[in-house]
Amino acid sequence: MLHSPGLREATQAFVQGCCSNPSSNMPELSDTTTPKPIGTLAACRRNFIESTDSFFFPNAQFTNHESLPSLKDSFTQFKKAFPQFSETNKVDLIRATEYNHLSQSNHVCLDYLGIGLFSHSQTIPDCSSSSPPPQSSDFPFFRTLYKSVNLKTQLLHGDDGSELESAIKRRIMNFLNISENDYCMVFTTNRSSAFKLVAESYPFRASRKLLTVYDYESEAVEGMINTSEKRGAEVISAEFKWPRFRIHSEKLRKMLVGKKKKKKHRGLFVFPLQSRITGTTYSFQWMRTAQENGWHVLLDACALGPKDMNSFGLSLLHPDFLVCSFYKVYGENPTGFGCLFVKKSIIPILEDSTSTGMVNIVPSDMLFRSFASSPVTDTELEQASRMGRDEAGVMNHSSLLDNTSLQTKVPARIKAKKLFEIGSSKISGNANGKSKEVSKSVLLTVQEKPNLGENECLEIKCRGLDHVDSLGLVQISNRMRCLINWLISALIKLQYPHTENKISLVRIYGPKVKFDRGPALAFNVYDWKGEKVEPVLVQKLADRSNISLSNGFLHQIWFSDNYEEEKDRFLESRCEEKERGKHKKTCNGITVVTAAFGFLANFEDAYRLWSFIARFLDADFVEKERWRYTALNQKTVEV
Repeated sequence: MLHSPGLREATQAFVQGCCSNPSSNMPELSDTTTPKPIGTLAACRRNFIESTDSFFFPNAQFTNHESLPSLKDSFTQFKKAFPQFSETNKVDLIRATEYNHLSQSNHVCLDYLGIGLFSHSQTIPDCSSSSPPPQSSDFPFFRTLYKSVNLKTQLLHGDDGSELESAIKRRIMNFLNISENDYCMVFTTNRSSAFKLVAESYPFRASRKLLTVYDYESEAVEGMINTSEKRGAEVISAEFKWPRFRIHSEKLRKMLVGKKKKKKHRGLFVFPLQSRITGTTYSFQWMRTAQENGWHVLLDACALGPKDMNSFGLSLLHPDFLVCSFYKVYGENPTGFGCLFVKKSIIPILEDSTSTGMVNIVPSDMLFRSFASSPVTDTELEQASRMGRDEAGVMNHSSLLDNTSLQTKVPARIKAKKLFEIGSSKISGNANGKSKEVSKSVLLTVQEKPNLGENECLEIKCRGLDHVDSLGLVQISNRMRCLINWLISALIKLQYPHTENKISLVRIYGPKVKFDRGPALAFNVYDWKGEKVEPVLVQKLADRSNISLSNGFLHQIWFSDNYEEEKDRFLESRCEEKERGKHKKTCNGITVVTAAFGFLANFEDAYRLWSFIARFLDADFVEKERWRYTALNQKTVEV
């Protein structure tokens, strides 16, 4: 397995915190690491797994949700098991000061992975403003506009878009450590659009195969498969071994290597570094194997942690395509955009297509209303407005409402004025479903620089990314590792009482307690008879407790002969509504509940999910919830 310096740094830092007696002079991990440190590292990984259980109410089994230890007692035990968690206290400070909507709304956000651009505090205008703070839902920062353009043409000849779009692009490329010398970047509607753009442009007539590595059903991947098949691609998929959902290595290697007589380009290999559903991580070596055997590689980085690209090292493995996504505000506004990076050397082989899904990023519908006490002339104001409109006439002033600082290109006399007032805009979707006029007065500081030139670049404050950069790979990785492994250990301890077979309340799919796993978890809840509670029902009841979960469909599962009985018990069959050609698709897999930890998650989030799931130990829990919902004069729904 390939390891980059960033990943070694994170692993070493965690090991030093979790070993009971770490050597003060333990050498750093490197390509020339001696056998002794490797053995020490393996021992520390084992200690990590053992301590997860030994410090968390050892040998305890919880058979009643009322018997669970309190949040305070659980946190005390948690800190004993994971002493290094205390080193991530800076995250709690950031959460309290920049994302206080999470505590105010008492919301546990576990339904999506990804990276937020802005902090919630950026939705609040400067306190010197006389207007009341707007609701964050009325404060969208930016919006996206579809553009119909050929992907290849855009990559070769397209401009950088508006000042705002260029600034966000620079910030993202810097955040991901991606060089403009090596890659071109376009914004897309979402992850699905990015995948479809590649499928529409990749030369499948010459390189016919599409090989995907996903243990779950993905709308983005399915869209790519449908488009590729229509263009003549032969689609093949990796399989995953039951019950740990590891890649079936022998089969995947045969697919990648193929016959000894290697074609120049076999096709496109679509590879995620970890599963968004099960949290299973995969070796970078698969990408190298693909490249050595004539495959182009698309790296799906959407499931990576906020700083995981630092551990990847693009200089070692240059994927031909890279897809990631960003949303606006964590825990409140997951809308955003996708990013498609294309290696410049591969652009010439792409084919022309009627590509759809690319977008321009433009400021939200807020117009310059006035320049308070400003001596600028009407001509200068008109000039500023013209500079802020794109070719379609859409207002495109370079203003990201940040309440801290903004640097932009404006006429010289307007630059001298420090404060501008952004006026009102029409916002749709209030409580009555009607549009309303919302007054906003947000003060933006235009920072002056000596010798500011005409080509001075706009700098955007994305405090969500700034916080991630300030924390770094080590803190974020350690924090999420502690939380996800504690939750798994806690869920395993939920057992039904007085059952001969010791029926567990929860079944976990994929890796359980493990040092190297992602922050995502796939599981199902079972009643005392051993029958599965429908994942959609679990999700719905969690939502009533202000816990946001999701659900997914695991597929491409390979059962060995030893697990034939479990194959018959767990595997489901369903017919897809979407048609592929003229034939409907029948899928075999498992519907699951999913939870995913973002870097701002805390121990209380994990504990609240655990205590909610424990309520299913009460055989009447679902029925009680149905009656309670009806008693509150709510609309009766099927649960």
